[in-house]
Amino acid sequence: MSTRRTALVTGASRGIGLAIAHRLAAAQFDLTVSARSAGTLEPAAAALRGHGTRIEPAVADMAVEEQLSALAAQHVEQFGALDVLVLCAGMGSAGPLDSYPVRRLDRQLAVNLRAPFLLVQHLLPALRAAAHRSEHGARIIAIASITGMAAEPGLAAYGASKAALISLCESVTVAEGGHGVTATAISPGYVDTEMASWQHDRIDPATMISPADIAELAYGLTRLSRHAAVTNIPVTRPGPQLWRA
Repeated sequence: MSTRRTALVTGASRGIGLAIAHRLAAAQFDLTVSARSAGTLEPAAAALRGHGTRIEPAVADMAVEEQLSALAAQHVEQFGALDVLVLCAGMGSAGPLDSYPVRRLDRQLAVNLRAPFLLVQHLLPALRAAAHRSEHGARIIAIASITGMAAEPGLAAYGASKAALISLCESVTVAEGGHGVTATAISPGYVDTEMASWQHDRIDPATMISPADIAELAYGLTRLSRHAAVTNIPVTRPGPQLWRA
């Protein structure tokens, strides 16, 4: 059993997930880090170990239920309780509403909503155990999107999946807050990651939100007391339109 606080981070091999994993490891969290490919996960885990904390990699496809249950079981076996669950693995694709393939909608719902729901189910006992022993309670941090709050052209399926994820965070907080477990959606506009590269011809990546900004917000949530519940944090790019992606 770890004597330090622990976290499980999905989507941890790159982008926002990797930035959050580095921020938590720098704060001396022990981590289970997960991604779909060992080829990207193992180098990320090696770099994270440079912070001097315990890093346990676990390959898991968020669309495969058996791999989700195995991921949850591996964290519990290695660490026991779980202080912070970071749900960062996600996918998105753009397209017109009238011809958008339903199979792509189904895949996004599986990865962006069903997988977080199942991981929360599997890990609630570990989260409650951590909350019982900590003044901070236990936190679920889900990376949603500002498109789940304000529609963006061409992103109906992605926005709908992220709106559902925001709602899930609210529901978890209502249902589990009495056990010291709360959930927060962080809902940013375009973050300068590979996932947003399709917008580089329209938006200068230098003006996009930094993954480090999102990581700092995630870490800040872990420092709050168990009595402070934050269900959603929208993060917008500065400009003339408040809810701009």
